[in-house]
Order: sequence, then C-alpha cells, then structure tokens
Amino acid sequence: MSTQSHIDADLQPKAYLTPYGVGLGHASRLIMIANQLQNLGVNLRFSSSGEAVGYISMHGYDCLPIPPVELAWSIDGGFSIQDSIAKLPYLFTNFCRQVNTEVRNMLEYEPDIIVSDTRLSSLLSAELLGIPSIVILNQLKLLLSPRLRELKIARIYERLNGEVLGTMWSLADKILVPDLPPPYTLAEHNIWDISTVSGKLEYVGLTTPKIHVNEEQISKVAQFLGLERNRPIIFIHISGPSNTRMPLIRTAIDACKALRSEIQYVISEGNPRGDTSPKKLCGSGWYYEWCPVRDEIFAMSNALVLRGGHAALSQAIQFGKPILTIPIENHGEQLANSKKIAKIGAGIMLDAKELKASQVTDAMYEVINDSQYQQKANVLMKLTEKLNGIENVVKIIRSYLK
Repeated sequence: MSTQSHIDADLQPKAYLTPYGVGLGHASRLIMIANQLQNLGVNLRFSSSGEAVGYISMHGYDCLPIPPVELAWSIDGGFSIQDSIAKLPYLFTNFCRQVNTEVRNMLEYEPDIIVSDTRLSSLLSAELLGIPSIVILNQLKLLLSPRLRELKIARIYERLNGEVLGTMWSLADKILVPDLPPPYTLAEHNIWDISTVSGKLEYVGLTTPKIHVNEEQISKVAQFLGLERNRPIIFIHISGPSNTRMPLIRTAIDACKALRSEIQYVISEGNPRGDTSPKKLCGSGWYYEWCPVRDEIFAMSNALVLRGGHAALSQAIQFGKPILTIPIENHGEQLANSKKIAKIGAGIMLDAKELKASQVTDAMYEVINDSQYQQKANVLMKLTEKLNGIENVVKIIRSYLK
C-alpha cells in the first residue's frame, strides 16, 4: 500500500463491529450494515467468536477472534438455569478474557464508534476507554421455559435478570431494537417493562433483508409447480432442529390430506442438506426437503405456516401474509412471538403439544377464510415499509462518525 493510501485510510472514519458469535443471525445483521457503511467510505473491523469468525471473513471483512462466551440451553430450546450456573466460573473467566482482548483491539484500532450486536464485553470495553457505543438487540433478558415460568420464583428471577442485564446493556449510548414500535413489537416479552433501559430504547424497524421478487419470477415458479394464482395457496415452512421438524411435518402432511381440492399447498422440510427437487403430494400439494424458491412461494401464498422465530415472522410480515404459528414446545421466545402475532390479530397460534392434524386443517381454513387476518397483516406490512431497520441503524452510526 502506498503512503498516500495509508494516509487516506487513516482519514476514514472507523467503526468496530462486534456481533455475538453463537449462530449466524447477529453476524448476518452486522454484515448487511457493514456493506452500506463500506459504500459510504467507512473503515470497518469486526470481532467475534465461534463460527461467526469464518462467516464474517468469508464476506471479505477483517474479523478478530475472541474467547467464546455461551450460555447453556436446554434440549427444548429454553434457557437452562442449572447448566448456566454450573458454567459460571468458565463464563466469567472467558468474559474477562473477552474484555481484555477487546480493550487491546480498540486501543490498536482507535475506532470512532463501537457497534455491538448482543455483546456485553465490547460495551464494557468501550465504556472503559470512553468510546461511544450502540448495541442492537431484541432480547434484553434471559427467558425461561414456559414450564418453569409457571413457578412464581422463576417469574421473579426473570424480572430480576432483566433489570440486571438492562443495567449492563445501558452502558451503550443507544439501545437499538430491530423490531416494530409499540404496540406492534413482536419481542415485547423481551423488551418491555425493564425500567433500567427505558430511556435508551429506540425502535428502528425490522432488520431482516427486504426480499424483492418480481412477478416474472413468481409466475415462473407457479407455472413449474402448476399452481393456479386464483386459488388459495398455503406455504408450510418448518425450521429448527431436525428432531423437532419431522413430527410436525408428518402432522402437516396429514392435515393437508383433508384440505378441499381447491386449496393448494407447498411443504418445506427446512433441511439445508436435503433434495431441492419437489415431490408431488396428494391433491394440489408439493413437498421440498429444501426449497430453493422459498421467496417466490412466500410471495404467492395466501397464508403461511411457520414456527415462530423472529426472523421468519419478520419476513412473513414484510410479505404481508397472515400466519399460522406452531412454535417448538417449551421454546420461550417462539411461544411469546407467536402469542403476539395472535394478539395483534395477524394469525393463529397452535400448541405443538399433542397437536392433531384436524386442528391444523381447521386453523388453515380459518386463516384463509377470515379476512380480518389479512387486514391485520396488511397493517403490519405497511408499517415495515416505513421503517427500514438496516438503513435506520446506518444513519445512527453515521451520526457518531467524523
């Protein structure tokens, strides 16, 4: 690099992006933000742990590895108090190592702004060094499983951990919530009623990618599958661990067998290693192990059947589709998200426990035939069109840059 290039790089504003390393959702969100910042001439550097490090590097960004800090989760997807307590010495040691590593990284890089996605260590490091910071997160507290939440002591613990964690998240100058503003916040169970953060919350809108598929793409897929656009289409898209997917898939297939012939349906098993060629099912149905035209079928469908994860529900809202949710049993976040969709009136929630095919059939008929669900879905879609979460985060970051 020439001397002039070094000078130009030094003159660029610098942002240090620090996503939580478990899963790829946090890294994916910051990569979308980084892409826009890079186009605006911002110098960027990441830090993370686990599989996120390779994922970020694969997208062409420098990513410094840090020691991992991962809480314990039960096999049904809930937060495990017992296992997390057992891991406390390890968690505390690695958290301290993270802070020590991040302080060194920040002193060497000298960023203008720290952007954390659900990472406390980088916020504490920024506070110690007097560097402005913002945090993006839609989970301010640790939710217990619904079974535990039936106990009063568990509910008290959940409130207390929310306030304690809220105090720590408040180290950031701003807390950006990638969700719709009240009263439509999907993750209200994780955000609302935490007094320690109330003055710093800012709702920026959904940060899932805004997917655009044109009519030509949609028509091509419809023609390939023989789907008639003037007849109802239901897309059953099941995600999650394989041991939770297949029981629901079998129930969904049985439910679709009972649908009237005029209703068309597509089932996606959600297996990323599965066959991408569709298989014909009874009536007007198709089955994908992995659906390569997911967005096109999302767009043409009249209703969706989903689990209840925040990302999947966000995309359903962006497409303006009424939703039947069947969350994973005892998965606190999915259950709470699904209850909120039902509360808003944009869909129906079914309990996965002892679920019968006839219940799924009846719920699909209701979502399709009752226009109130579509009307509420349209309200949410129009709200998302006004709030571009990624662009709003980029604007806030830029306000801190020289």
